[in-house]
Amino acid sequence: MVSLLLAVIYLAFISLGLPDALLGSAWPVMQGELNLPISFAGVVSMVVSGCTILSSLLSDRMTRKMGAGLVTALSVLMTAAALFGFSISTKPWMLIAWSIPYGLGAGAVDAALNNYVALHYSSRHMSWLHCMWGVGTTISPFIMSMALQRGWGWQTGYRSVSYIQVALTAILFLSLPLWKKRTETPEGTESETGEKPKRLGQLLRIPGASLTLLTFFGYCAMETTAGLWASSYLVSARGVEAGTAARFASLYYLGITLGRFLNGFIADRFGDRNMIRAGLGLALVSILVILLPWRICPLIGLVTMGVGSAPIYPCIIHSTPESFGRENSQAIIGVQMASAYIGSTFMPPVFGLIAQYGSIGAYPVYLMGFALLMIGAYGVFMKRGKRG
Repeated sequence: MVSLLLAVIYLAFISLGLPDALLGSAWPVMQGELNLPISFAGVVSMVVSGCTILSSLLSDRMTRKMGAGLVTALSVLMTAAALFGFSISTKPWMLIAWSIPYGLGAGAVDAALNNYVALHYSSRHMSWLHCMWGVGTTISPFIMSMALQRGWGWQTGYRSVSYIQVALTAILFLSLPLWKKRTETPEGTESETGEKPKRLGQLLRIPGASLTLLTFFGYCAMETTAGLWASSYLVSARGVEAGTAARFASLYYLGITLGRFLNGFIADRFGDRNMIRAGLGLALVSILVILLPWRICPLIGLVTMGVGSAPIYPCIIHSTPESFGRENSQAIIGVQMASAYIGSTFMPPVFGLIAQYGSIGAYPVYLMGFALLMIGAYGVFMKRGKRG
């Protein structure tokens, strides 16, 4: 039964990644058909991100009341409905309206699943599960691309992914008894401690909590900025041909996905903290390689930066119950998710302003700032911030 539940959670992580790449792959066509300015995609993305941050912060209360399994099932159902809503949208306000359940569902399922896996499974499964998120973000653009190439329209692409989400929702509801059996193990869960949910101020006063939030903020700011602006930097600052630049920008994300798959084989042996240190070190070295003058260096650096980034996010999450106690893990992970989304939402546009009014050549320096922030925050956490 435990292995069957794990398979269901793998599917849930794929479903978490499915919607994330749809807007970007569909927007060039959506924008023209709906007669919207190209910048309106940023408005939609901001609404989704804002609702995701809100539901992440509320995830502790929801999970204590309903359990991780039901929160996950309802959240995937919300995203399925939102994606179908996108497919029938003909006005800007409709896209905004459907972005609300989209974001609320994404944040709740992300925090609930991450905490559940951190409590009940080993570090290797956390790495593999985040690899499954990468699978989801790879599948959905392929579906959208096929719909557009065959003349079915972006609406069919959204609708197709929504149908997949509906099927996954049905599987999740059918699996609810498995979640209940798992939480009845002697390990206990966050809802069995009998404690009331902590407020944000109480969580931030827990030793080391703010340091992990800085680490998450820095990681997602670095990852999202690196992926969004890689092609532009390679073409404009380093003279790389556009097709080659796009290919290596995609290899950055492939490096993260494959890195997490490989990390699963060694994470339990080396431990979360050693994996995090190694990932931070490789990410920093990779950024230094990007700075080197030879044209091949930024291409190599992007790929190795993806591999270095791979263990940081899943290993910090997996170590959260150990660092802050099982009774605090759901609330802490919810705030970590919120901090991560703040970094991924606001920091890439900030670099866009730097590129527009300054120089896009500042790309590796900007990334290095976040790498150093992570190294500093996590280093201090390891010295004095961890529990006990």
